[in-house]
Amino acid sequence: MAAEILHHPAAQAAHAEHHTEHHHDAGGNAIFGFWIYLMNDCILFATLFATYAVLAGNIADGPSAKEIFELPYVLVETFLLLFSSVTYGFAMLAFYKQQKQALLGWLAITFVFGLGFIGMEINEFAHLIGEGFGPDRSAFLSAFFTLVGTHGLHVLSGLIWMAVLMIQLVKNGLTAKNGTRLMCLSLFWHFLDLIWICVFTVVYLMGVLP
Repeated sequence: MAAEILHHPAAQAAHAEHHTEHHHDAGGNAIFGFWIYLMNDCILFATLFATYAVLAGNIADGPSAKEIFELPYVLVETFLLLFSSVTYGFAMLAFYKQQKQALLGWLAITFVFGLGFIGMEINEFAHLIGEGFGPDRSAFLSAFFTLVGTHGLHVLSGLIWMAVLMIQLVKNGLTAKNGTRLMCLSLFWHFLDLIWICVFTVVYLMGVLP
């Protein structure tokens, strides 16, 4: 009798509805929890920006921002990250339309843009250190490497997350769990874009312009 009730269409529909509601609640809780994480990250970056603002003029016998920053180079970095946010937006649209191949394609393009950004940042750091302008040269450079490097590590972790997510999408498809993961990564990626705009303005633009 219990088996008959379990296999009744109405019972199956109720079970499916309960299962969907459970995933919806779990996804909502995950996104809410991720918002809390982002608020903590805001405090971290606010602290780093405040530290940089205090130490930016302490160059000791080292170079100033105007002497070492190449604004055109950093502009290319900035556009790479900005474009990656746009392509991630197209990826989310593809998910909502349940277009798996388009979603993977846009994520791949986003990954390439993000990887290009990280590559340019590593090259910038290597060039500065090679010129003798490492983080141990002055308080200004210590604050610069800490702030920009922390953002870079966040972007790198986002790229690793994105690569794992693409593998999960290929393996499991457009599931509710993968949708939640995509949404959390979207929040993270756009957050990093916003932080970089602040970095570009406060560190590079204000450092180079008179």
